[in-house]
Amino acid sequence: MEHKLTEFVAKLREASGSNLKSVVLYGSVASGEFQEGHSNVNTFCVLENGDLAGLELLQPAISWWAKQGHPAPLVFTLDELSRSVDIFAIEFLDMKAHHRILFGEDVFATLTVPLRYHQRQVERELRTNWLKLRQTILIMPKTKRAQVELMTATISSFATLFRHSLIAFGETAPQTKRETIDRTAKLTGSDASGFAAILDIREGKAKDKEIDAEQILRKYFQLVEAVTNEVDRRLDGTN
Repeated sequence: MEHKLTEFVAKLREASGSNLKSVVLYGSVASGEFQEGHSNVNTFCVLENGDLAGLELLQPAISWWAKQGHPAPLVFTLDELSRSVDIFAIEFLDMKAHHRILFGEDVFATLTVPLRYHQRQVERELRTNWLKLRQTILIMPKTKRAQVELMTATISSFATLFRHSLIAFGETAPQTKRETIDRTAKLTGSDASGFAAILDIREGKAKDKEIDAEQILRKYFQLVEAVTNEVDRRLDGTN
């Protein structure tokens, strides 16, 4: 992976020249929770000028990166970065906490994310994702495969939102998904076993056929509902 990242940065620098100000690695690779087959290698580019001509210069390098099986980087200008903290508070707080500079300046070192924006985003996105979970359950086949796929597809997003719920409550940020799940379950008086079972599957510690998917989904849903309601209760009127 390291030599691919080095090659990617070299291609970006060659293509963009002085317009490229920074290349940042973030996400599960930077935080130490990368899981092959489930996690992406996430990168972030900062440009001096983000117009169409500047983007087109980067297209060959990013197409090469995509052919390696990785998503295209997020691309911001410095001005856009500072003006986007009100809508990307969760994402930028995570990037500030866990990132690695591959090239250029550390754009997150001096970036300030007001917590009022963070609390608002946590409440909105948790409620939105909970509603989407309900919608999917209503239309998906009632099979073990569909149930397990739903939970494995959504667990990272909910774990992130649970962690940020704890941050919004003024608690220290958990360091792992398991710690996050355990702490939010304890906080809400809920059962963490549904989420724990899906983490076991993702980590290769258990197989789909070994679980009662319907029962696990019930517990999974109950924890999402409990955390969503707790966030509503605690943050109501604070943002």
